[in-house]
Amino acid sequence: MAKIRNLASIENGILEVIKILSEDEIEEAIGKSVSYLRKCSDPDQPQQLDHNDSVKLDLTCIKKKKAPPLLNSHEYIMSSNFKDLNLQEDDLDAVLVKFTILHGKLVEIIKEAQDPKSDKGEEISLIEKKEIFESIKLIEDKIMKIKLTIDKKN
Repeated sequence: MAKIRNLASIENGILEVIKILSEDEIEEAIGKSVSYLRKCSDPDQPQQLDHNDSVKLDLTCIKKKKAPPLLNSHEYIMSSNFKDLNLQEDDLDAVLVKFTILHGKLVEIIKEAQDPKSDKGEEISLIEKKEIFESIKLIEDKIMKIKLTIDKKN
């Protein structure tokens, strides 16, 4: 019977990596087998994934144009511990509205960067990339706030 893992756990992040990467990709990334990762994903086993291996696995996922599962797990674990700090409770509707606004700004920044009349024409300049990445970071922060707000509802 399959073990249930906490969604915000490293063990669950490892399972996501196993779903994204093939056995060969895992072996190439960290020099270890998929069975090693399965052992690391078992919350009842003392086996733990090395931090350097988790970075290599996430980078391999990113190369496949997938979100880095272990980084996402790590971020969620960190932010979920902020619940004990008595931070202001956010209304989910308000957070979603802010998210939508930030998404609109990101689309606008990207369209402007690709405009033939922009700095480097259709090619995105370093300054434009910086603006895009800053906009994406704001959206990522908002997504984390959405997750935390939903998690508080339990």
